[in-house]
Amino acid sequence: MPGIGHEVVTDHTIMGVLADAIDAGRPVVLATVIRTSRSVPRRAGSKMLAWADGTQLGTIGGGEMESRVRIEAADALVDGRSRVLDYDLVDPAGGDPGLCGGTVTIHLEPFMSRPTVLVVGCGHVGRAVIDLAHWLGFRVVAVDDRAELANPSVVPNADLAIGGSIADALNEWSADDQTHAVMVTRSVALDVETIPHLLATPVRTIGVMGSRRRWRITSAKLREAGVGDAALTRVVAPIGVDIGAETPEEIALSIMGQIIADRRTATASAD
Repeated sequence: MPGIGHEVVTDHTIMGVLADAIDAGRPVVLATVIRTSRSVPRRAGSKMLAWADGTQLGTIGGGEMESRVRIEAADALVDGRSRVLDYDLVDPAGGDPGLCGGTVTIHLEPFMSRPTVLVVGCGHVGRAVIDLAHWLGFRVVAVDDRAELANPSVVPNADLAIGGSIADALNEWSADDQTHAVMVTRSVALDVETIPHLLATPVRTIGVMGSRRRWRITSAKLREAGVGDAALTRVVAPIGVDIGAETPEEIALSIMGQIIADRRTATASAD
């Protein structure tokens, strides 16, 4: 069996490492030989994992073909899309990545980190957002300075519940560019304290609940604290699609609708 150094890398090993990568939120591509003909270096079913930093586990044939697959895998980690690659291994002078004499078809399947909804504030609306985001398949991180609310018994559908300030939370957990911050706090003071910390991260969106008047007060205080107008353009306030929502559940629906619209629009633009 192919391995790295003297270590044997089996399909079982690869699938175990894949599961660990998915659990850890580390994006990776699974490359699988799905069809071959005539003479080829590896047969159908052979697998390889490839990460964005160039690390790989296993092999689907080595040489120039594998080098090209790693390049395609890096692209798959950018756009998040599966692809099927066909290679002739006949005429290197004509551009083929090998001369074994056969053909190989390889399927690339990217496993991206699950998008996260970061809910700051575990009151009535926050809990409704947590429940709906979980139901929709998002990873959910819940933060509240009231430790009794940021508790698994109160927010059982949060993947991670952190009691304390947003600064404490960001020290414990790293937000990335697939994170949507939902601020449903109980006061302007908490918003003013929290927003600069979120602006210092690569979070994809920052939404703040409340009236337009509340946001005018909040943004004025943030400017006084030195936050520039350019940074404040990253903040959507009030958060949510205007559906006339009144109940916590309806507000959660409007918030998650806006987040999903953001993600779907980005996907459509990539097309």
